[in-house]
Amino acid sequence: MNISIFGLGYVGCVSLGCLAKNGHKIIGVDTVDNKVNLINQGKPTIVEKDIDVIIKEQFKLDRVSATKNYKEAVLNTEISIICVGTPSTPEGHLNLDYIYKVAQQIGESIKVKSTFHIIVIRSTVLPGTNNKVSELIEYSSGKKRNVGFTIISNPEFLREGSAVEDYYNPAITVLGGDHKPSLETIGEVYKDVNAPIEFVSIDVAEIIKYVNNSFHALKITFANEVGNICKKMNIDSHKVMDLFCKDDHLNISPYYFKPGFAYGGSCLPKDLKGLKTIAYDNYLSSPVLNSIEESNTLQKQLAYEMIIETCKRNIAILGLSFKEGTDDLRYSPIVDVAERLLGKGNQIRIFDKKVNFTKISGTNKDYIDTHIPHLSELISDDLDSVINNSDVIVITQKDNLFCNLISQYPDKIFIDLVRITDSMSNGNYQGICW
Repeated sequence: MNISIFGLGYVGCVSLGCLAKNGHKIIGVDTVDNKVNLINQGKPTIVEKDIDVIIKEQFKLDRVSATKNYKEAVLNTEISIICVGTPSTPEGHLNLDYIYKVAQQIGESIKVKSTFHIIVIRSTVLPGTNNKVSELIEYSSGKKRNVGFTIISNPEFLREGSAVEDYYNPAITVLGGDHKPSLETIGEVYKDVNAPIEFVSIDVAEIIKYVNNSFHALKITFANEVGNICKKMNIDSHKVMDLFCKDDHLNISPYYFKPGFAYGGSCLPKDLKGLKTIAYDNYLSSPVLNSIEESNTLQKQLAYEMIIETCKRNIAILGLSFKEGTDDLRYSPIVDVAERLLGKGNQIRIFDKKVNFTKISGTNKDYIDTHIPHLSELISDDLDSVINNSDVIVITQKDNLFCNLISQYPDKIFIDLVRITDSMSNGNYQGICW
């Protein structure tokens, strides 16, 4: 393919070299004379392992060149990849001026082009940028999206110092767009990349880089706080975290990464509190650890507000224990919500096939006696009766009994805290964070 790359900084330079190495002919576009001159001398614009060798080789093969003439670049290529910078503003937003400028230039260029043009946004951008760029190109070109051109969001996952390795061996290649033939074309461009291709909606493709990097920042900060605690106690922090990373069933896994309701149970609240106490006793500030419980409380508040906003007073709770498959009620987050609802005079009915009130004892009994002492009056083993006598149904567990309730009871309002279904078409359904 003939491909133009707008922006010859870090991402653009690496993309130019690696795409050329895969057999494509690449024209780089930049406003800076020095960057253009370097590429036209077979030299990279950045310092990065292996990219100097790659660009030198591909320049000799006549696969890479650079220009300041954006029209020339667009008219001589089928695909344009936008790799310009998106620096932060003082308020934390992104400065998208460079993106919009390139969009205008591409629009002007394809105005006189008779063939379909594919634009790929590789820069890190805010959700909604793809559509904004489309509007700018439509305005400046006089052409319609998916008729004369299309735009695909393709976030990069390159790390400085290992960018070439990351280019060829990412975890995934993400393509977000609404023009299937063009998505397939870009999929072919990446056929030599050692990664599965994920075709997703545009907005998912635009936000994933922010999610990734925010989590990476969280991991570093979490590890540092653990390290600070361990140092104070003369514990080998690296051994601790090496051991932590060996658990790929829970610690390094998708298990806990499902947006939903708050955590609860006997372990997480207790052990988090314990680690925070260790930090406090050692005169350490641990803001990440300290913020976890606050965020969890806010998730319970969100569920409560969703229920209250229905303006209904008869509420069913399907699942009282802190998760499915157990009768453990200790620190169950829905117990806190139920307690608040009762305090506001709402009528609560509860169904949980694992919780037998007559068998509640020990810590479970103490917890319930403190929070919902009249639980026996609220809990029932008759699911149909609980639903029929309620207006709002709150689903807190992934139980097969609950899967078809939304379609069976279209007159009820369902608030789903666990994503019991992937079907979001019913007007009587709300997910807590989807």
